[in-house]
Amino acid sequence: MTAADWVARDSAVVWHGFTQMASYVDSAPIVIERGEGRELIDVDGNRYFDAISSLWVTTLGHRVPELDAAVIDQLGRIAHSTLLGNGNRATIELAEALAAVVPVDDAHILFASDGAVSVEQAAKIAFQYWVNRGEAERRHFLALGDAYHGDTMGALSLGDGGFGTKLFDPLRFPVVRTPGYAVSDWADKAVSAIECHADELVALVIEPMVQGASGMLVSEPSDLARVGEACRDSGVLLICDEVATGFGRTGKLFASEWAGPAFRPDLICLGKGITGGYLPLSATVVSGPVFDAFDGADLGPKTLYHGHSYGGNALGCAVARRHLELLDEWKVLDHVGEVGDHLASRLDDTLVGRPGVAAVRRRGLMAGVELAPPARSVRLGRRVCAEAVRNGVFLRPLGDVVVLMPPLTTTTDEIRRIVDVLAEAIDTVLLWDSR
Repeated sequence: MTAADWVARDSAVVWHGFTQMASYVDSAPIVIERGEGRELIDVDGNRYFDAISSLWVTTLGHRVPELDAAVIDQLGRIAHSTLLGNGNRATIELAEALAAVVPVDDAHILFASDGAVSVEQAAKIAFQYWVNRGEAERRHFLALGDAYHGDTMGALSLGDGGFGTKLFDPLRFPVVRTPGYAVSDWADKAVSAIECHADELVALVIEPMVQGASGMLVSEPSDLARVGEACRDSGVLLICDEVATGFGRTGKLFASEWAGPAFRPDLICLGKGITGGYLPLSATVVSGPVFDAFDGADLGPKTLYHGHSYGGNALGCAVARRHLELLDEWKVLDHVGEVGDHLASRLDDTLVGRPGVAAVRRRGLMAGVELAPPARSVRLGRRVCAEAVRNGVFLRPLGDVVVLMPPLTTTTDEIRRIVDVLAEAIDTVLLWDSR
């Protein structure tokens, strides 16, 4: 069968997320059959460097022998058993490993299957925490401008629009909103909002260091630290959404660590890279003081009545634990620091100031290249990424921001290839538009 045959079969039965299916076939999608290392291979045998880590989830590459073996070993035991009122060895071992490394005091972990749900869980836990303490008047969340926390209803409410959100405004709950990282004094404004609304706030929800889906907007560690201190001083819970930034993407295991050892979130949301891109898994990490507020009578009102059928799936937990071990054994964070510096210099030398490029933003191996479309250009981001794909580098835009988020094991030569292909793609598309 040809790629066109597969696309036809695909469009007949699959509804792709964030995709207009009426134009899906015309957009020349690629159909992946397998992967090797950091490359994707389509049904025709064409290879593409996975420069977005398959939507930010793949950390060490595809078909990593050690991770394959972890899945196979767990398959020889059990694939899944419920965590509702019972335990599973693989889940317990992962929870212990995570609790030892997350910047959360006396960590307890509630598992789910994707990042948006980890945010939903955090919001519900934070809200009920205050109810259980007898402070039900705290009913509002503080969230940042340009935030994105997922596409479930609670996560959409905490987010700041975009991606077709406006349609669902009647279903979203109101939040206190303060500017995000695009505003230079965002931290001052956030601290002021915390102090002004402290008595009514459930929590501040924040993407530490990088607002990813808004175009890789970045902040400074000192600003994040000040906001965390304001939460602590005001008694407002701090929820850090590390679905995108966790597991080494920014150069530290968790982006919250950039703010220093005194920065201790009450809850952290994890997803995407938690299993190295192998299986769907997410987690909401909760501090001991918050967890303790749910102690009470069996099936009483303080119980958290929340849980998912596949929460803490044994296969996902087994590969996630091995993934966490490999990050340490392979000294992946040291590598991210070195390769991230190379990415920064390559972006500066090749793309900063280039025609068609408005700005370049980066933290670790998370980068966004904001394009400056000429008047005649339409959907520049999509067309530039399509041209890069034609040249063997798989990219996907956020509007007119091209996201670069390669696997954490990417080499300096591969960084050079990604940036050079992107630069050539920008030049090519702008040349077409000038004719």
